[in-house]
Amino acid sequence: MFLIKHIGSYKVFYYHYLFLKCSSVIYSIPEELSKGSLVGNIAQDLGLDIKRLNAGKARIHMGDNAEYIQLNKERGLLTIREKIDRESLCAQTTPCALHLQIALENPIEIFSVTVEITDINDNAPAFEKEERRFEISESAVVGSKFMLEKAIDPDIGLNGLQSYSLKPSDNFILKVHSQSDGGKRAEMILQQPLDREKEEFISLLLTAVDGGEPQRSGTMQIHITVLDVNDNAPVFTQPIYKATVQENSVKGTLITKVSASDADKGSNGEVSYVIGNSARSILEIFHITEDGELILNGPINYEKTKKYEIDVEAVDRGGLSDSCKAIIDVGDINDNSPIINIISSSVSIGEDLKSNTVVAIMSVSDPDSEEKGKVRCAINKHTPFTIMSTSSNLYSLVTDTELDRESVSEYNITVTCSDEGVPCLSSSVTLTLQISDVNDNAPVFERSLYEAYIIENNTPGVSVFTVKARDADWNQNARVSYLLEESSVNGVPVSSYVSVSADSGVIHAVRSFDYEQIKDFQFCLKAQDGGSPPLSSNVTVKILIQDQNDNPPQVLYPVQTGGSMVAEMVPRSADVGYLVTKVVAVDVDSGQNAWLSYKLQKATDRALFEVGLQNGEIRTIRQVTDKDAVKQRLTVIVEDNGQPSRSATVIVNVAVADSFPEVLSEFTDFPHDKEYNNNLTFYLVLALAVVSFLFITCLVVIISVKIYRWRQYRILYHSSLPVIPYYPPRYSDTLGTGTLPHVYNYEVCRTTDSRKSDCKLGRAGSQNVLIMDPSSSETLQRILKTESENLLTEVRSPQLPRHYWCHASFLLQGRKTMMVRCREAAGEGRRQHSLSNPVQQC
Repeated sequence: MFLIKHIGSYKVFYYHYLFLKCSSVIYSIPEELSKGSLVGNIAQDLGLDIKRLNAGKARIHMGDNAEYIQLNKERGLLTIREKIDRESLCAQTTPCALHLQIALENPIEIFSVTVEITDINDNAPAFEKEERRFEISESAVVGSKFMLEKAIDPDIGLNGLQSYSLKPSDNFILKVHSQSDGGKRAEMILQQPLDREKEEFISLLLTAVDGGEPQRSGTMQIHITVLDVNDNAPVFTQPIYKATVQENSVKGTLITKVSASDADKGSNGEVSYVIGNSARSILEIFHITEDGELILNGPINYEKTKKYEIDVEAVDRGGLSDSCKAIIDVGDINDNSPIINIISSSVSIGEDLKSNTVVAIMSVSDPDSEEKGKVRCAINKHTPFTIMSTSSNLYSLVTDTELDRESVSEYNITVTCSDEGVPCLSSSVTLTLQISDVNDNAPVFERSLYEAYIIENNTPGVSVFTVKARDADWNQNARVSYLLEESSVNGVPVSSYVSVSADSGVIHAVRSFDYEQIKDFQFCLKAQDGGSPPLSSNVTVKILIQDQNDNPPQVLYPVQTGGSMVAEMVPRSADVGYLVTKVVAVDVDSGQNAWLSYKLQKATDRALFEVGLQNGEIRTIRQVTDKDAVKQRLTVIVEDNGQPSRSATVIVNVAVADSFPEVLSEFTDFPHDKEYNNNLTFYLVLALAVVSFLFITCLVVIISVKIYRWRQYRILYHSSLPVIPYYPPRYSDTLGTGTLPHVYNYEVCRTTDSRKSDCKLGRAGSQNVLIMDPSSSETLQRILKTESENLLTEVRSPQLPRHYWCHASFLLQGRKTMMVRCREAAGEGRRQHSLSNPVQQC
């Protein structure tokens, strides 16, 4: 997209390339502007905000011409830093322009700016010499040409050299020739024959005029001395000579040879060659010998001047001359390495940077021509970056793959640019990129499971052990904090057992542990980094409580009582190895702290008994004799294997006798604890009293309940109140036929008291009559016969439906009455019958 904008007398051109945020602006300004003059409002022309220029750290890259233009970021203006002289900067090259780039960061943007320097008429045409002398024979024919020195005007266009004038013009006229390079050369042509006798010296004024405003001019004085006859001028063999010389050729290199001949003889035929009407710079580079050899006299550079046009003049001794042109093309050689200029570069980039992100922009140029000026750029291998060409001379360094600071935290990227000349020339520059950290790694524990041991009875607050987690990130993202996950051990929060130091990971015991209560427990620990958002990982920690010998052995058998005397009996016929008894003991500790050993500490007769070291068995070690005392007292000590060891003692009384009376007679003399016997008697009396009270209370309650029931039956029997039907929940009547459950249980309760005997009768699902358990009937009949009371027989009443059940209670209270409760399953109600003759009804 191309846009032209006029600002005052200046023209502003806009180029916009729809690629990588790159735009171009062209300004046109005249030369010789004073320092601080405005070039253009770059912020407005590029559509940028002043804040963007400051935030993006706007800066100018101009290469070798950095002293001419400056950027005012506060106002967004381009201004003149130093006065620009177009002639010094570009000489005759058109157009003359300064190329610069304005770079912004975050995001990276590049704007190309071209400042074209227009010419003003600040230079007047000037001749190399203030005067020129000619010696012309009076016999010179009309039309003879005399080459005049060329005036030099550094300006170009209309401001450059436009015309010459020669005064007075009595004998000579001026002819101006336009050259292919835009210059003008003048020849003085004789139009009137000279007469030395009339005028031996002629003075002319040659004026060179430019076309600027105001018009400027330069003059040169021409002095002509009229000589005597020389009527033949030298003549060149060809009007134009062409040659080629390679740049950087050594001084003294022969470029070409010109040749001119003169028909005269003698001294008038001798020809000499000079380089005419050329600037001093030409004379410093080229030199012509008397033989017409054009020789290189100074350094020549293709990048400065690609072609030279030299006017060569051949002059004889008579002053006659001829001229020709020597056109010299400068051949380019690959003598310039590529020039790399970093426009914008990031010092540090994040490791989470996406692929194809621009991290640096550079301009690369090669002043050589054709293939020798074509440049290829590459970077060192095995880096996650690549270099791309974004325009004719701009290259971008972009990310190629994902970055990982934990693998490589810094990259030294060498950009090498090579041309295609022979031999190939290259140059390189190294960029250092720091990779900034992103929190993309969670802390990692050194182990997947930690196990630690702590001895019981520890001091609260003691350090158990230390966990360690490492985070591959850097700085704050790698700062690890340790947290205790919420959990419980046996219903108690784990925080009441242990605590963890958030910074160091040291785990402390909060309480003193008891191995006999808890042997081990485990909990979850979290390591969390300081990133945003934070990352974390968990690990399981298992704490194992180590046993300490803090519990003495406990003797389970024989049981030691305060005042009673327990003795083991050994018959006098016992053989060697006879098992008297076994001491049984336990130790609640574990491991070797619970290994028990038994030793005989004291004994009435050590030669008679021994104790098994491991099993605690007391055995005889010799035959028992009549001389052995009946009463034997053994003291056995039980020790564990802890350090230091703990022990318990037990006294075992052994009676050596064949009969129990003998033992009693011997052991009655043993002292008893009087206080213990008194207490025992008290407790026995107290227990007997309590049992007697409870028995009497229960008896009274039972009698009261029986009387209460009897009175209720009598009240119900004599009352004429209507009977409220009672419908059991599992009984129903269907069409008046009645139903009963299919399963019945026969329950018989028998006591020695016939008034407390009770019988519940039922039927099976397929039976239609009610029968009693034969055993129950026989028992009741036996009781009734014994007491001469009621005789219980099979009951079959035709007045009652078959689906009735009967509950019979026999009450003997002066007269025999049987209460029969009948409940109809169909819900007709409940009837009570007082039967005076139960044998007849049942």
